[in-house]
Amino acid sequence: MSNDQQPQEPQPVAYDTEGRPLYHHPPQAAAPPQPTSIVTAQPTGYEGHNFNPQVRAQYANEPDFVHTTRSYDPQVPQMSDALQRKSEESKRLYPFLNLSEGEFVMLRIRRHPIGLFIPVSITTLVLVLLTVALVLAPDFYSSPAMALVDLPPITTVIGGILLLMFFAGLLGGIAIWVYLQNQFFLTNESVIQEIQHGLFSRHEQTVSLGSIEDASFKQYGILPNIFGYGLMRLSTEGEETTYRFNFVEDPKRQIAIVNNAVENFKNGRPVGADFLDTQEV
Repeated sequence: MSNDQQPQEPQPVAYDTEGRPLYHHPPQAAAPPQPTSIVTAQPTGYEGHNFNPQVRAQYANEPDFVHTTRSYDPQVPQMSDALQRKSEESKRLYPFLNLSEGEFVMLRIRRHPIGLFIPVSITTLVLVLLTVALVLAPDFYSSPAMALVDLPPITTVIGGILLLMFFAGLLGGIAIWVYLQNQFFLTNESVIQEIQHGLFSRHEQTVSLGSIEDASFKQYGILPNIFGYGLMRLSTEGEETTYRFNFVEDPKRQIAIVNNAVENFKNGRPVGADFLDTQEV
């Protein structure tokens, strides 16, 4: 290396009283302040952004931040034989559910049979009354007092009663079927609620376990405590949507299972490990 290419040593600008050299160091420019993410920390205002505290944080526009990276060719995690078997079994038993790979049903909650009391009682009462009318119709027509009254033919009356009995049984069966179609499913990834409003009206609600903020149950009155049924309530974060499921049998036990699954999911622990070697619920 030539003398021209060698770095020059700094020259002293002064000497102290003991003859030691003093050098001049120019002040270094301060580092620019680092921007603060409004996804991980939500301030009341953020300069340069149209910040609205009512808008959920994950909708924020932050081009300078990369919160997570994903591989262009992600590796599919290897599932155990027990998990694969459980997932395939759940898809076979519940083909109407949209289950992802490795997802299986841990808990299936049906409505308590006590909710069938009103539709079954009304249907039974109507059928009993129509049956009595069907039995008494021939005697009613054969009485002497009815001979002077202009009545429709007995066959028409009997046919009308049979038709009413058919429709009463049909409507009662539809009411029972609609009630039983309302179901609640807990999987190792989400909760799914199948809601049947009528014969041709239904919808499905799916919520990730990570979005559930609170899970509780309620039992009000004498009958719910005697017969062991109640109301399940799930609330989600963000828009604070609340999901309710009525006439749940043994709601305390069901909510305990749901809460344990939510805690395991949020804390990164395996969800449903105890269910892999059990029969489908």
